Amino acid sequence: MAEGSEMSRSMPSETLFAAVMDEAPGAMDRLLEAWLPVVVAWCGRFGGPKVNREDAAHDVLIVVLKNWRRVESPAKFRPWLFSVVRNVTSRHRGWAWIRRWVPGEAPPDVADPYSTLRPEYSDTARWVWEVLDTLPAKQREVVVLCDLEGWTREEVAALLKISSGTVKGRLRLGREKFRRLAHTRGYSPGAAEVG
Repeated sequence: MAEGSEMSRSMPSETLFAAVMDEAPGAMDRLLEAWLPVVVAWCGRFGGPKVNREDAAHDVLIVVLKNWRRVESPAKFRPWLFSVVRNVTSRHRGWAWIRRWVPGEAPPDVADPYSTLRPEYSDTARWVWEVLDTLPAKQREVVVLCDLEGWTREEVAALLKISSGTVKGRLRLGREKFRRLAHTRGYSPGAAEVG
């Protein structure tokens, strides 16, 4: 959880997007370079284990390059970018579902997204994502943002443009469902705990 907390606190500032809006030389390169780690992490966390996070992040950056002028102000860039990530990862999750039905072997990075993790972490990561993947999308995104990335309810509410009470409710429901599904599948809270 420390990695996520660190990420939310070290988000690139709005001044980068302000420079892009002013069409400063090299500003777009600096913006994309600064946001790329965040976008890749979001794509991995919201896409789940069946989505190639680098491919999804690439698609997000293409949308950013084509549509950044639609963003009205620097303060609106982060929520807009997050909505782009949500849309792109949703589409990639759909493609992942369809690929299950297509004959042939899946590419190695999709077949086992945990192959690069140390063995003691790969099993835990696999079952956490397996359970998270079954949560409704609105609950999953709140659980991921609050519990994996360490965002406050207020930050999540601002990002998703919903009330803090709605975040609290989705988080409670998501955590309850996570625990219930984990228990049903025989996973113990000692192995990993969300919330």
